[in-house]
Amino acid sequence: MASLTGATSHLLPSATIAATSASTTARLAISFSSSSSSLKCIRSSPLLPHIFRYQKRALIGATSSGRFSTLASPKCAASDPDQLKSAREDIKELLKTTFCHPILVRLGWHDAGTYNKNIEDWPQRGGANGSLRFEVELKHGANAGLVNALKLLQPIKDKYAGVTYADLFQLASATAIEEAGGPKIPMKYGRVDVSGPEECPEEGRLPDAGPPSPSSHLRDVFYRMGLNDKEIVALSGAHTLGRSRPDRSGWGKPETRYTKDGPGSPGGQSWTVQWLKFDNSYFKDIKEQRDEDLLVLPTDGVLFEDSSFKEYAEKYAVNQDVFFKDYAEAHAKLSNLGAKFDPPEGFSIDNNPTQGQPEKFVAAKYSTGKRELSDAMKQKIRAEYEGLGGTPDKPLPTNYFLNIIIVIGVLAILTFLLGN
Repeated sequence: MASLTGATSHLLPSATIAATSASTTARLAISFSSSSSSLKCIRSSPLLPHIFRYQKRALIGATSSGRFSTLASPKCAASDPDQLKSAREDIKELLKTTFCHPILVRLGWHDAGTYNKNIEDWPQRGGANGSLRFEVELKHGANAGLVNALKLLQPIKDKYAGVTYADLFQLASATAIEEAGGPKIPMKYGRVDVSGPEECPEEGRLPDAGPPSPSSHLRDVFYRMGLNDKEIVALSGAHTLGRSRPDRSGWGKPETRYTKDGPGSPGGQSWTVQWLKFDNSYFKDIKEQRDEDLLVLPTDGVLFEDSSFKEYAEKYAVNQDVFFKDYAEAHAKLSNLGAKFDPPEGFSIDNNPTQGQPEKFVAAKYSTGKRELSDAMKQKIRAEYEGLGGTPDKPLPTNYFLNIIIVIGVLAILTFLLGN
């Protein structure tokens, strides 16, 4: 906690905020004019008259001097899809040079992991809403060290003003998994940011590493989020990435033969030998527990002790494909917890978006006889059928004249054949 407190102790006082109000307003105006998508959002927002009132709410943002500034987060809802795509490419470059995959995964998880399914109101229910950018939440014990992840992403956030923090955190987490060799995560975007630190969740919603009853604790925390045993075990598999540092979490060795030389900042104790590669080795190593240089927390070991957890852990240890499939689904679900989306259904930034575009007809897709027709194609066929006078409950009306002609034709052919 010492490093965390030191890193976040330079917040500007309220007097400085007031003194910089005019320049902050100017910077906001410039950032709005630099993005056509932001302008569209502002023009359509009923909050335009109140935009500058929000600049009094503290938002942590790293400046070039390394200190934190207080800037208002525009009350625009959805992120800009093109800026999200560009931000993803910048995150990939960041990963190549800093090897920060584990901490970016953790940042996304901890922003989303505060969700409480028993609370309906947003943002009181917690979840993926960008609240982890504020000092009050960064100082929670479970978030020790995550200020470093925020520092890494802040230049990207400054570059792409049309991307919300909530989307950026989840984009970075999913990209880190994929770039480490993990599965493609079916992500959607459009998360709305909370506007101030008063909207952060209370401390204590995230899991502990060494509770008295690990299995009960895991279920208490993850069931509260609406997750089940399979998803608990699958998500635990992300410990195949990263290290635990005793100065942050109180767990692990200061260094091992696998971490003493990095890459990145050396030290800590990893769960796996190749702790920057996403695979199923976590489950193999936890099951065997043969290497004293590999970390096994109480919440790790219980995966092979609890009968329900063990069913999935054993499966993932021998079948990486099954693990990847279940992990991708669980990660996507976690990233959406508690989020408020604009548009409400969210949107994809991949080449095959599932919302907002009509399905392109490809004849071969429907010609196998084994593939289920899409809802869009079913509607198209039904419309054409009804256009001819048919309904799902009644066949097309019979054309009696055509039937008579067919019968006469058949009789003529039979007469001809019999005559010959």
